[in-house]
Amino acid sequence: MDPNLQLGLSGQAPSAAATASYLTHGGTPSSAHGQPQGLAPHQQQHIQNFWNNQIHEIQTGKLDFKVHQLPLARIKKVMKTDDEVKMISAEAPILFAKSCEIMILELTLRAWLHAEENKRRTLQRSDIASAITKTDMFDFLIDIVPREELNRATPSKSSDKVS
Repeated sequence: MDPNLQLGLSGQAPSAAATASYLTHGGTPSSAHGQPQGLAPHQQQHIQNFWNNQIHEIQTGKLDFKVHQLPLARIKKVMKTDDEVKMISAEAPILFAKSCEIMILELTLRAWLHAEENKRRTLQRSDIASAITKTDMFDFLIDIVPREELNRATPSKSSDKVS
């Protein structure tokens, strides 16, 4: 990811110029990893709009740190599972909560785009599996998704062969 767009522990948002430059050149946190998006242009535009909105929300300071979508106590508990973590600052779980929230939102958007591509209005496990397999950034989730869902989400290589 572009270091100009990373939030520091102080919570300072990236400069507007750095963000504008990054987005002008087609950057999103997902595309910063260099993985192929595997999406149609209109789907890529949805992802781009999502990140534009997230960055705008952060830059304008519209975040309410008193309201959390994810339980901070649970996040802190997970952080403490690492034996090397002795103390956790008050802001660390808040930053993790926001990071997790954004990751869940992007994964949901990508799964929704897959559902729409298949002309469905109901999100299914296979949509989430597809979103995970099509985005390198979510590779760490592959072991969590049931194998049969992964197989449904990605067409098998053997079916592509002509006999």
